[in-house]
Amino acid sequence: QVHLVESGGGLVQAGGSLRLSCLASGFNFNGSTMGWFRQAPGKEREFVATLSRAGGVARYADSVLGRFTVSRNNAKSTTYLQMSSLSPEDTAIYYCARTTRKLTSTDGGDYDFWGQGTQVTVSS
Repeated sequence: QVHLVESGGGLVQAGGSLRLSCLASGFNFNGSTMGWFRQAPGKEREFVATLSRAGGVARYADSVLGRFTVSRNNAKSTTYLQMSSLSPEDTAIYYCARTTRKLTSTDGGDYDFWGQGTQVTVSS
């Protein structure tokens, strides 16, 4: 049974940092491209970052480029999202997801399993 469990969310002041984790189980993590998405209240889900299976290729949304870093530890079946210089506009529920596509994808429709999400709130 596939499980993706996010953690690390919370309340942080603007300019602060957080690191999200996503622990995977029930599938071949090493063979899966992983992605991070977010959904703010009243808005559609949007792509944040994605990382290829071996961690060699990363892609970011323009809104987080230079502030967020996606990484993974295949030995721990975990992917991370390091977030810095946070602003209130980053407030959202953050989800990790997996795709079996060989190439990275920014399209949420390409991802077949999703975690339950972790809330990130940035105060001004």
